[in-house]
Amino acid sequence: MQDLATILQHVQAVISDDHFVYTSGKHGSVYVNKDKIYPHTALVSRVGQLFAEKFAVLNPQVVVGPAIGGIILAQWTAFHLSEMLGHEVLGVYTEKDEQKNQVFTRGYDQLVKGQDVVLVEDLTTTGGSLQKVVASVKAAGGSVLGTCAMVNRNPQGVTSQILGFPFDQLMILPVDAYEADSCPLCARQIPINTTVGHGAKYLKSAKSA
Repeated sequence: MQDLATILQHVQAVISDDHFVYTSGKHGSVYVNKDKIYPHTALVSRVGQLFAEKFAVLNPQVVVGPAIGGIILAQWTAFHLSEMLGHEVLGVYTEKDEQKNQVFTRGYDQLVKGQDVVLVEDLTTTGGSLQKVVASVKAAGGSVLGTCAMVNRNPQGVTSQILGFPFDQLMILPVDAYEADSCPLCARQIPINTTVGHGAKYLKSAKSA
């Protein structure tokens, strides 16, 4: 059975020695291109199985992930949990609103209300997206039993103790992340990658500022 590191290597998802902008807005030289995994359903299924193995002991009723990548992960995790636990586990997701919070739409808040919930995320640098999803689950009346990221890029800064709720990861890949105004890659005038990550959006925003 493949582990996550093998899967990432197989699809060549880890890119290094470049200049990237992450979801958090921070900059760094290493990028995990999770979009390389998603087209391969057997591999994504295996990732969902790895999540499910972490969560099975908690016996959750719903899996939640933040859009966009978290939708796919939540679905596959819920599928494997249903198989393991012998009862249906729902897979739902949150979406960004105008304030960039992660909120339930489509009536999914009613599916979370009164339920035991686990959360999945693709990558974490600050844990901010998970915190927003946790807040929405609690606001909807759900109980958060656990959270897990596919790859934790900041093992010192993203922990259960710091986040304030149970957190785990399938893989740790430490990556230095810098604020834009103190980025050594910017200081060295290394061009920002606009093909993957949020570099194109960052440059467009910087240009219009």
